[in-house]
Amino acid sequence: MQRSRPLPPGLDPRAASILREIVEQYVETGDPVGSRTLSKRLPDPLSPATIRSVMAELTEAGLLYAPHTSAGRMPTEKGLRLFVDGLLQFGQLADDERETIVRSLETRGRSLEDTLADASAMLSGLSSAAGLVLAPKTEGQIKHIEFVALGQERALVILVGADGQVENRVIETPPGLPPSRLVEAGNYLNQRLRGLTVAELRSRVAQELAADRSELDQLTAGIVESGLATWGDQGRGGSLFLRGQSRLLSDVTQIERLSAIQLLFDRLEKEETMLRLLDLAEKSDGVRIFIGAESGLFGMSGVSMVVAPARNESNRIVGAIGVIGPQRINYGRIIPVVDYTARVIGRLLG
Repeated sequence: MQRSRPLPPGLDPRAASILREIVEQYVETGDPVGSRTLSKRLPDPLSPATIRSVMAELTEAGLLYAPHTSAGRMPTEKGLRLFVDGLLQFGQLADDERETIVRSLETRGRSLEDTLADASAMLSGLSSAAGLVLAPKTEGQIKHIEFVALGQERALVILVGADGQVENRVIETPPGLPPSRLVEAGNYLNQRLRGLTVAELRSRVAQELAADRSELDQLTAGIVESGLATWGDQGRGGSLFLRGQSRLLSDVTQIERLSAIQLLFDRLEKEETMLRLLDLAEKSDGVRIFIGAESGLFGMSGVSMVVAPARNESNRIVGAIGVIGPQRINYGRIIPVVDYTARVIGRLLG
């Protein structure tokens, strides 16, 4: 089933048909498209002279450009954006394609990390671009906290999540702290857990301490705050899985593009970029398409990114799924793949 949208304002059916055909040919071949080629492929027959006239109008509008002196045209970033927003037609994934995605992401017998890495590789294979999966560190509900003395003014904080996962962190303690204070701190927190996340527990404890309603003395209160701050101050950093970098390089035709691709890889390794990816995903309920420098992440032309949020059953953002590739990626194919994969990953991470 194909989905189409009303024509963008100011674009008549003839111009829309020509722009759509030029973009689809560009996506397929990467080459300029001429009037004679279009006259053979357009659904409604038009003479090459008429096509050239419309192409000239689209060029003047900034939607097409001539890469050299030939009569062929290629879409600009503005033209690609107009195509994606108003002319793109894409279908739903077939049942066997959905089954393939679900089967490749089964976690049975594998770690979650391996599954997410496989998801990135699968996206790369299906899109012929670089696939990325971002899984942020999340604070799930907790069911137990314990403080264990390590000696030398340190203590181990053991946090057990409601899902059974265990996190260990080391905190500093005041000199000469008796073990009874660590037990007291653990008892105080465990009485207040009740399915809260660490962030929620920290907020509740802070309110109690500020209102001086707790039974803790100043020393034990400091231990409690240190134990909670160990997780609370980590921010939203996470793990980024990127596969298929070589597919980006395969589309490079000019040597100066190599440095741009290297910059792209460098940016993707930074936590700042991961947080921005999450922010971009959070601002949309579905798939978002960024062409060139629109995302503000890479500051370069010639690159497109398709990204979608992964949401759990509570509709909470638990990650981001996407594809990064040259501007002539197959948008009609990639959008439903990213959309469905994001839903599957959301269930896994949720």
